Amino acid sequence: MVQSSIKENYIISGFFVFFLVHATTVGVSTICSQIFVYKTAGHDAWISILFMGVYLHFIVWMMYKMLNNPAKDVIELHQMIFGKILGSAISLLMIGYFFMSALSAVRAYIDVLQVWIFPTVSTWELCLIFLCIIYYIVSGGFRVLTGIAFFAVLASSLLFILTYIPMKYGNLHYLFPIWNHSTSDLLKSTLAASNLYMGFESLFIFFPFIRSTDKHAKWAHFGVLFTSLQYAFISISTLMYFSQGLLEQTLYPILVVTKIIQFPFAERIEFLFILGWFIVSLPSLCLSFWSCTRILKRILNVKPGISLPLILLPFFFALLQFSDRIKIDALSKFVAKLGACFLFGYIPVIFILFFIRSKILRFFQSTR
Repeated sequence: MVQSSIKENYIISGFFVFFLVHATTVGVSTICSQIFVYKTAGHDAWISILFMGVYLHFIVWMMYKMLNNPAKDVIELHQMIFGKILGSAISLLMIGYFFMSALSAVRAYIDVLQVWIFPTVSTWELCLIFLCIIYYIVSGGFRVLTGIAFFAVLASSLLFILTYIPMKYGNLHYLFPIWNHSTSDLLKSTLAASNLYMGFESLFIFFPFIRSTDKHAKWAHFGVLFTSLQYAFISISTLMYFSQGLLEQTLYPILVVTKIIQFPFAERIEFLFILGWFIVSLPSLCLSFWSCTRILKRILNVKPGISLPLILLPFFFALLQFSDRIKIDALSKFVAKLGACFLFGYIPVIFILFFIRSKILRFFQSTR
């Protein structure tokens, strides 16, 4: 059993699953990816976001069914279903998934920084700063990542409160008529909304690090619920502020909305919003790299102190290849499709295979 091999001082309370799940599902995609949801469902986009949130509860339920009793990670799950060699190979492929997810998120955030705040700073300089911070946090271990997730949830809650202010200047009629789009459009928008929730997949890796795994499932569901309600709220705020035609032409609608917010002590609130979102995005990014190092340690017995620099170095050079808007958009669309395949394809399929295997084992045990 994986959990028995983990030292007690690395294991966290089940309560912190709420912060880990919420922090990993709220990231850079909140700023950059909501426009794809709006393009398909228009003013009904908030419905699609709630649909995706409901579906995610089923995904979390599947994950707990597979990983619980006894507590294990996805590496052991793969080996149980496919055998040691094929299972390990599939687990190694997940490194590519986490790598691409982090690559898309970091490049998208750097693009936001360059467009809104630092237009003269080169990509490699911002990337180097990012990777130094990520290396420092990931090197601290899983408990440090949990602490960062805790503060990220507090920061995201404060930032989301700011989106209430534009609602006072919004037009409620922009939300009507409700459910005016076809079921096909809503389903396409729900598929696009899956990119907003990417990041929670690291639960597959850090599951054994949680104490009393049979009791903390509710905290994971609370984390998904909190994320879904926040996304729905911010979508409604944005949809009330923009007409449909203007919204389709706006690249970062949530940042444009925050531009109207002014306080006596600060005017450019969008700058604070963007910089504050760096704290919000850190847990998802750091857990992606930590998951890569954890997989390498479990399969190839490579220590994180060695594997982390070996992952960050090619990451740095790979990020520099996406130098213009066309390449950045292509990367975002590719990762969005990858995440949709993971949510709607991989997890349900692996759950069905796990269910079949469990039934076969019970049948043979009952006939002995």
